[in-house]
Amino acid sequence: MTDNKKTIEVSQSAVLFAGVVMMAMMGFGGYLYGKVKGLEKAGTAAAAPAAQQQQQPQVTVTRDQLEGLFDGKTLAFGKKDSKLIFVEFSDPSCPYCHVAAGKNASLNKQMGQQFMLKADGGTYVAPVPEMKKLVDEGKASMVWVYANGHGNGELGTEALYCANEKGKFWEVHDTLMSAEGYEILNTSVKNDRTQAAKMADFLKKAVDSKFMESCLKDAKYKDRLTTDMETATKFGFSGTPSFFVNTQNFAGAYSYTEMEKLVNDSI
Repeated sequence: MTDNKKTIEVSQSAVLFAGVVMMAMMGFGGYLYGKVKGLEKAGTAAAAPAAQQQQQPQVTVTRDQLEGLFDGKTLAFGKKDSKLIFVEFSDPSCPYCHVAAGKNASLNKQMGQQFMLKADGGTYVAPVPEMKKLVDEGKASMVWVYANGHGNGELGTEALYCANEKGKFWEVHDTLMSAEGYEILNTSVKNDRTQAAKMADFLKKAVDSKFMESCLKDAKYKDRLTTDMETATKFGFSGTPSFFVNTQNFAGAYSYTEMEKLVNDSI
């Protein structure tokens, strides 16, 4: 009886311990699973505030680092000596990057009230179009840097580099950042180079499809993704999107309204 009693006690302890572990795993693991699946499906649950999306480590970025991005190897627009330089670390397949691009209104709505665009009755102002507007007006410069924030944006990023060769970066960018682009990148083409023709066909209204297909099949800009990721690391990257307004970091899909004062003070 004594041995049996000890066995029962040990078994009960083991079950209790396993139960505690299981509860802990369900709590944390369930949160992670829900968060990931929510992002993958652009879930309807309200997203965390932009500032809480990432715990970005504090880094000191210098003006020299910003100007160093205009070395001819990046997707840079404008001049390095501009008083105002924007940097975006982005992944075309990332849902929050789509939110910040403002070209996928349905996803903005699904991400929660705080990300609903003004045009749809919300208060969110997508930062990327506002940045581009200032670049087009000659009041700012901008650098777009790839950073793996969702996993399916490699071929899309290569397409952006290819398009830039023809002066069509923004046309392809806006096409990829649409609802259709999100679907193509995350459920169809992903990072599959054998789908180059499909990607080129999707982008045909923005850039010559034969050129795009050839560029993607040849993997002409594949190495740029590695270089971009190295740059992102130097800038303290930990998630997408992440913006710099000059040397000030905004880690997350911040509304442009939260950057506007700094922008105006820098012009």
